[in-house]
Amino acid sequence: MKGLFKSKPRTPVDIVRQTRDLLIYADQSSASLSDSKREEKMAELAKNIRELKSILYGNSESEPVSEACAQLTQEFFRENTLRLLIFCLSQLNLEARKDATQVVANLQRQQVNSRLIASDYLEKNTDLLDTLIAGYENTDMALHYGVMLRECIRHQTVARYVLESPNVKKFFDYIQLPYFDISADAAATFKELLTRHKSTVAEFLSKNYDWVSSAVTYV
Repeated sequence: MKGLFKSKPRTPVDIVRQTRDLLIYADQSSASLSDSKREEKMAELAKNIRELKSILYGNSESEPVSEACAQLTQEFFRENTLRLLIFCLSQLNLEARKDATQVVANLQRQQVNSRLIASDYLEKNTDLLDTLIAGYENTDMALHYGVMLRECIRHQTVARYVLESPNVKKFFDYIQLPYFDISADAAATFKELLTRHKSTVAEFLSKNYDWVSSAVTYV
């Protein structure tokens, strides 16, 4: 009889929705719950993020399934799951942060009906890019945010926004940070900004060549 009541496997959409609910919980961080209850919720969140990663990348037993990836991607960007994940990243343990970073990176490449919907989402939520850039000021989060930012820059609209933003000048400060791994990561991101999208970069340099060249010389 026990087999008759076996729970159905969760779909990619189910996992994204449950992840979103857990991220909302983590973001609100209810003080009314005990520490043990919070640990339980955060462990469940880490497990869900690991499952999202497994769907997108596959595992030792199976390759990614395009339909499952598309369902996951569409649900992920249907609401503010990306926003929640970015803002809650610091509350995750190290392994969950790594998994979350890989999930966000992979989602930038996923197409739904021949569209990169991550690009559409970021174009409407550019403040998240400001958050990722400012992440270089947090020594614990800098490398995770740096990976996410470089993957987001794959989208030309995102790269254009960053180049036209006042925040672009911060990279020269980040490149000079005393932490080698963070300064090197910031340099890698800035190099990506100046090399990936030729037409956007050419337009940027035509307007900003003087201060860019002087800043590079100073660095």
